[in-house]
Amino acid sequence: MFDDLQKRLSSAFRRFRVSGVLTEANMTEGLREVRAALLEADVNYNVVQDFMAKVREKAVGAQIVKSVRPEQQIVKLVHDELVETMGPSDPSIRFEKTGPTVIMLCGLQGSGKTTTSGKLAKLLSAHERKPMLVAADLQRPAAVEQLKVVGEQIGVPVFSREGADPVKLCQDAVAEANRQGRDTIILDTAGRLHVDDELMAELVQIEKKVKPHQVFFVCDAMTGQDAVASADAFNKALELDGVILTKLDGDARGGAALSVRKVTGVPVKFVGKGEKLDKLEPFDPERLVGQMLGMGDIVGLVNAAQEAVDEEEARLQQERMAKGKFDLEDFRKQIVNIKKMGSVQSVMGMFPGMGDVAETMGGIDADGEVRRIQGIIDSMTPRERSRPDLIDIGRRRRIAAGAGVEPSAVSGLVKQFDAMAGLVKQMSQMSMFDRLKSMANLGRAAARNPAGKLAAPKIGTGKRLSPKEREKLKKQREKEERKRRREERDNRDRPAEP
Repeated sequence: MFDDLQKRLSSAFRRFRVSGVLTEANMTEGLREVRAALLEADVNYNVVQDFMAKVREKAVGAQIVKSVRPEQQIVKLVHDELVETMGPSDPSIRFEKTGPTVIMLCGLQGSGKTTTSGKLAKLLSAHERKPMLVAADLQRPAAVEQLKVVGEQIGVPVFSREGADPVKLCQDAVAEANRQGRDTIILDTAGRLHVDDELMAELVQIEKKVKPHQVFFVCDAMTGQDAVASADAFNKALELDGVILTKLDGDARGGAALSVRKVTGVPVKFVGKGEKLDKLEPFDPERLVGQMLGMGDIVGLVNAAQEAVDEEEARLQQERMAKGKFDLEDFRKQIVNIKKMGSVQSVMGMFPGMGDVAETMGGIDADGEVRRIQGIIDSMTPRERSRPDLIDIGRRRRIAAGAGVEPSAVSGLVKQFDAMAGLVKQMSQMSMFDRLKSMANLGRAAARNPAGKLAAPKIGTGKRLSPKEREKLKKQREKEERKRRREERDNRDRPAEP
């Protein structure tokens, strides 16, 4: 998300870092690059001009703090102005005290209105509302059926009627919602490939006859300025109450996210970051700007961790690790938890300062490598997972055949596990943040070592080792390798246990 914009802004900020001193000359040059980055990200031209004028004014008047590097001062100014441009945050929905609250979703065809209708209904259901979906898109083939499928998946009723007039259908839906005791109605209206008079006339009639309490424009963030222009047109015709940005997870540029609030004057209410029906979040400009500037997303990381990790399971694992117990089954559970949180790249991107990890990984399929590691462990017996020292050459060949890898990959995984096991006690003292970071480093290590020859991931502060410490670590690893080879020779002629 926002990969292109993040790279360009990082390049601009590096100019300040090289100079070491904030001067009028390098500030002008760096801000010129920031401006170019925003324009290439498809941010509205007028928005960019206004944004740069404010940043330049604040930069000139900023008090130079010697303890803060030049690029950090500029990043702070850009960060604050981006948040102000996109905000303020207002994800609230005004619900009626009596009768059902009617929410009308509008937008162009392909923007994701139908899926967003389901996402919004699911989100409201989680907050103890009783929504009803209304299939008012009678233009797009299969739109009604799609909404019915979505409604069935989330357990929300769908009101529809074949061959009906969209305006009359919406009016009847309000009456039906009253009869069923539903307190929220979501109208999934028709769209077009572009803004036209026929579409607007239909939507204006629905607004006039049904009188929705909230009108939200569903906006495909990946279409950039086209999305912003459409939002402006819909706002002039319908007086929007909010915007919902969809497909934000696939938006590498960020133009729509940065422009729509400033151009329309309408707040962004929610953002969609995936196809699943639980991937609708309240809009938070602070988090979004943090991702644009490569500062990570700690809130998103914690939320993802809470959703992925069972609280009781986490407690039991913590107790085992505190006692120094850690086997390949525990290792596998950690990998599964990371996979639940998303791709390795997306998880690492949530950590401050690690937003460019996808680039540094050289396009290697890190998630594929993590799946490969899980496949190797899945091919082991429960006894082998708890006692990796039992894995001799015969067992390695069997495990490799089951996982579809070379025996050397199994050896590499066992070596890595042996190195990790010695760090378990240190990990047990870490915060959840540091443990997740160490597991993310594991994914990066897996991606960089497709042959399975993995070193133990660095843990903790990342402090550089002294030559003496490196030599000590080298000798320790050589000793462990000699011990492993000796045990391998001893086990070679021993028949495998059932």
